Amino acid sequence: MTDFAALRRDEFSALDGHGIYMNMASVGPVPRRSVSALEVANRDRARPSTWTGDRLDGVLADARRTAARLINAQVGEIALMPNTTTGLNIAARALPLGAGDIVLTFDREFPAVLYPWMARSGEGIVVERIPCTAEGWPDEARLYERLRDPAVRAVCVSLTQFINGYTIDLGALSRATRAGGQWLIIDAIQACGQVPVDVVATPVDFLACGAQKWLMSPWGTGFLYVREALIADITPTFVGWAAYRSSADYTQLTSYDPEPWDDARRFELITLPVQDLAAMTASIELLLEVGIETVAAHLAALQQPILEAARGAGLVIKSPHDARGSGIVAVAGRTAAETAALHERLTLQGVICSSREGAVRLSPGVCTEIEEARVLAEAVSSVVRGGAHVG
Repeated sequence: MTDFAALRRDEFSALDGHGIYMNMASVGPVPRRSVSALEVANRDRARPSTWTGDRLDGVLADARRTAARLINAQVGEIALMPNTTTGLNIAARALPLGAGDIVLTFDREFPAVLYPWMARSGEGIVVERIPCTAEGWPDEARLYERLRDPAVRAVCVSLTQFINGYTIDLGALSRATRAGGQWLIIDAIQACGQVPVDVVATPVDFLACGAQKWLMSPWGTGFLYVREALIADITPTFVGWAAYRSSADYTQLTSYDPEPWDDARRFELITLPVQDLAAMTASIELLLEVGIETVAAHLAALQQPILEAARGAGLVIKSPHDARGSGIVAVAGRTAAETAALHERLTLQGVICSSREGAVRLSPGVCTEIEEARVLAEAVSSVVRGGAHVG
């Protein structure tokens, strides 16, 4: 059993005395070990001679390996990225879509899921947003109906929704798109680190994930998974100088050998933030030590007092808490004004959380102790008694 109190003390003591942190879905705190890795890397930048080519390549290789372990991928299927959006754009531009081809997504998705495909609308590509259910969930049943349309060539959706934490049945969607021959592109930024992901058990074609949220890493870090069978068949639309084999030999850079790497490195675009990726590796290793299943169980336990308090206070619970649930709890008042007042008063009581799309989004993490969840529950009850919601 993981001692989460010890984990908090050893890795997240910087949070102490600064309120109750319930905002993992926005920005995850960087663990102490990762801060140390970042500090060492930045310190050594004052002496660039310490950064040999082997050291640089080793940090990048470690980052790819840990990202691969996180989702049960092969190392060669991982390209390092600065964010989720870049990965989704690479997928949207790389796939051979044409006029009349339909890309399915859900309404109320995070904008990064839609905009890369909408940018190709001038080519005649159609982005179809499937409306949400009455509860506000993605309508998975309707999605499966639309997959029967031969014009549907791709599906791009979030594994876990940013608004309410709804997590799709990735296994079912994977099977449906495999059977129909459609490409499946997943935004996993709200899932990786709190929801188990296994691209062998649930195959996808692309999976993009920024690391600044549940993976508790510096801004500007992340990765893109590209299914091995696709790599050789897809030519990147945008290319970086290090995407080619010849760039591995710094003494012969102007040979301009046009042969790209035969793995996902061909999709890497930029001079990568080595120091930040060293920290990302440390953060993912921490999560792997704990185990994502253990993290998920911890988050479920943290939610119980919060949900009980919200129900007792007459708040509307906007997030699912069954098989479709995740570490995100979204609650709201009966009106927009009540919801805004709830968020404001929780903030005044030292609860760090977010207001998203008509709800207060609470997202505890591996850094959160059960006692903090109980204190938050009391804060929810007290602000409602104080007038944020009139029952």
